[in-house]
Amino acid sequence: MTQGAGLGPEAERTATLRDFRVPAYVHETGPYASTPPGDTAPPVDDSYPEGYTPTRRDLPVINRGDTMQVPVDPAPAAVSAPEPENGPGPLFVVGDVHGYLDELMAALREKGLIDAAGQWSAGTARLWFLGDFTDRGPDGIGVIDLVMRLSAEAAAAGGYCKALMGNHELLLLGAKRFGDTPVNSGAGTATFQAAWLLNGGQKTDMDRLQDHHLQWMARLDAVEEVDGHLLLHSDTTAYLDYGDSIEAVNDTVRETLTRNDADECWDLFRKFTKRFAFRDEGTDAVRSLLDTYGGTRVVHGHSPIPYLLGEVGSEDGEDSTGPVVEGPHVYAEGLAIAMDGGVTMAGKLLVQQLPLDI
Repeated sequence: MTQGAGLGPEAERTATLRDFRVPAYVHETGPYASTPPGDTAPPVDDSYPEGYTPTRRDLPVINRGDTMQVPVDPAPAAVSAPEPENGPGPLFVVGDVHGYLDELMAALREKGLIDAAGQWSAGTARLWFLGDFTDRGPDGIGVIDLVMRLSAEAAAAGGYCKALMGNHELLLLGAKRFGDTPVNSGAGTATFQAAWLLNGGQKTDMDRLQDHHLQWMARLDAVEEVDGHLLLHSDTTAYLDYGDSIEAVNDTVRETLTRNDADECWDLFRKFTKRFAFRDEGTDAVRSLLDTYGGTRVVHGHSPIPYLLGEVGSEDGEDSTGPVVEGPHVYAEGLAIAMDGGVTMAGKLLVQQLPLDI
């Protein structure tokens, strides 16, 4: 229990911080950086060295006619999530939150999942968060606290609220556990602490991080299948490296974190930062996951929809020429649903009921 940024095949791109050279693993310092005016993103280069994680300069854009963005009309505020006559309640998913607690509360209220006081109000509804609760936004620990509380309240009402492991959970865990311990990044010397700061780590989150937050994050599943939807955080096939079943992947990830080896945890984090595997001719990549783990559609976060569409406006939301994100993005011949609306770049924090009609 959401939901990327991006040019040029540089074999090594590092950023220096605290005397370490750190790969800018996904994007430049600060919020997701947009492509500079006049730049054009080239196709993905498969010649990257083993272990290299693409940076902003290497992330391609697409302009394909077989992708679509599905507009979703917002439900009236203070409505209640629909209750089924029999069986489990309705299924909802939430994209990347990244510390934007107020936006999350508003989106959950809009769907009738919580009431005006922020309490669970959806009865037997089922709610999945797709990961990335912290970093970049103002209150990542507040987001985790909310999800933990709603998990208890939903269970008491006969429903559930669950969460998946995102790459930023791995990053925060690593920064707390290993700090400035050097790790072998595959593209130079790195540290979790430096990578965390470069990718939006908030001092207030670290100051408020407690043992129960760390234990909760370390126990999160990486993959789940619900009602034919294969839920995962990152749009990558790297999950296949960790097992040929959902149970095997989740066990392997937890065991890796339990061993507490800095290099192993870095490799896990690095693989979870990979993205864009389902774009362009990516239907085979989607099918490889579905064939292995089950389900008929992949639902993921991690890569903001404006970047999947190859159209990026200003990061502060002013004079934006990028797409207006109103709902999930369905692509890869309808086999993949992207749920990261780009809340960190003046986009929308998405909460969506599944199945999604197209």
